Amino acid sequence: MDKQGIQINKYISSTGYCSRREADQMIAQCRVMINDSIALPTSKVTEQDKVYVDDELLKKKKSGSTYIMLNKPIGITTTTDTTDRTNVISFINYQKRIFPIGRLDKDSEGLLLLTDDGDIVNKILRAGNKHDKEYIVTVNRSISSDFIGKMAGGIPILGTKTLPCKVHQISGKKFSIILTQGLNRQIRRMCEYLGYDVTSLTRVRIMNIKLDKLPAGKWRLLHSSEIAELHRLLGNSSKT
Repeated sequence: MDKQGIQINKYISSTGYCSRREADQMIAQCRVMINDSIALPTSKVTEQDKVYVDDELLKKKKSGSTYIMLNKPIGITTTTDTTDRTNVISFINYQKRIFPIGRLDKDSEGLLLLTDDGDIVNKILRAGNKHDKEYIVTVNRSISSDFIGKMAGGIPILGTKTLPCKVHQISGKKFSIILTQGLNRQIRRMCEYLGYDVTSLTRVRIMNIKLDKLPAGKWRLLHSSEIAELHRLLGNSSKT
């Protein structure tokens, strides 16, 4: 930490409390204190300062980050809000504070990464970094080559047009899709625009991390080789 301090949101994420994006939200909600003052988005923190979130003193994370992969079942919500009885944090019940990297809809299943490493979250999620996230999707009626072409070319949703992506038909009603962005309920909205309803949606890969045969509802720590490759792929990625 330099003598001028570091940005408050970066400091909070560096402790492993939450991601930088979540820190921004807490700062905006006036839940963060630096010593005896309410933190502002422009505030900086030095080694001498004490930072509190909801009156809890934050402590610098010990060396060695935690990286977990979960096969999230349907019905579990990707939130750190423990007042939500379906929250993913209570579901895993890990002994250290962790938080999810991005979201996976409550009615979707599959690969979800969780960590206490706030520095990698935006690197993975930012669309401009073009990191793959792969899904297997089943819809309510037969799909055509026209459907595949339109999905791959981009669909107007949420006031924008989705980025071009890779789409491959697996069977009559099933396809795989590889995205580099993560708009709210993106795949479901894309399908709805073309007149289809999603009946099942499973995320099977995030970058080099594959769901493989991990059973639904189970989790494991990432292997050292997976972590090393993940950091290699994130080496030139932007955080903002």
